[in-house]
Amino acid sequence: MTQKILIVDDEPNIVILLEQALEALEDEGVELLTARNGEEALETIKTEQPNLVFLDVMMPKMNGLEVCQIVKHDLKMNEIYIVMLTAKGQEFDKQKGIEVGADLYLTKPFRPKEVLEKSMQVLGF
Repeated sequence: MTQKILIVDDEPNIVILLEQALEALEDEGVELLTARNGEEALETIKTEQPNLVFLDVMMPKMNGLEVCQIVKHDLKMNEIYIVMLTAKGQEFDKQKGIEVGADLYLTKPFRPKEVLEKSMQVLGF
């Protein structure tokens, strides 16, 4: 079964940076998916059931915290590993991310190597 990573961010440059950081995994058969807002992310998660989601917090239509809350608590899709990405690095924000079910919280700017290493760990490479 193909492993999938969903990248969710309304900032095109961040999406491109994450795709570049993760392109080595495509050689291993991992499929990279993208979404530009929370609603699109939720639909993609429901239909594609990715193994790993990089989820921006501040987005239009539905923020990342709301998406995470729905995925982890309402849909009970606990097998999906969710990494919250945000420019907000305060402890309060991290705590909120953990409360809604995020597995990891990374602040921007992030290190592409760290993103790749975490992805490999989550996917079992």
